[in-house]
Amino acid sequence: MIDLRRATADDLAAVTALQQAAYAKNRALLGVEPLPLTADYAQVFSAYEIWLAERAHGLDGVLILQARPDDLLIWSVATAPAAQGSGVGNHLLQFAESHARGLGLRCIRLYTGENLTGNIAWYRRHGYVHERTEQMPDRRIVHLVKNLE
Repeated sequence: MIDLRRATADDLAAVTALQQAAYAKNRALLGVEPLPLTADYAQVFSAYEIWLAERAHGLDGVLILQARPDDLLIWSVATAPAAQGSGVGNHLLQFAESHARGLGLRCIRLYTGENLTGNIAWYRRHGYVHERTEQMPDRRIVHLVKNLE
């Protein structure tokens, strides 16, 4: 069973460590540092909702959300390398959708690196569709959206 709880300031080190581990493999695919690894997590903790997926053995996933007037932004969904493929990411996405509905929002947005085709395919399998591609100075990011019924 996967339990979710809201992170507290005491979780800062664990969240930072999981994010580093989860996104490390994307460096080679992107050719640059993944955006979540360029963040100051003390600021992330003050600006976003952070949810933790925990099981008996410890932290398996982190979901970072930002409720905006017209949508819920998934800033990050990260699964510990040892837990990848075990359903944690699916659980986090389902939670995000339920949370958005609970906030009265009918749209979820997220973005990922254009080179991360496996991530894009995974999001598409969950009903997310391409909204636009953004050229940044050092990379291209794909914006995806899901309208909730």
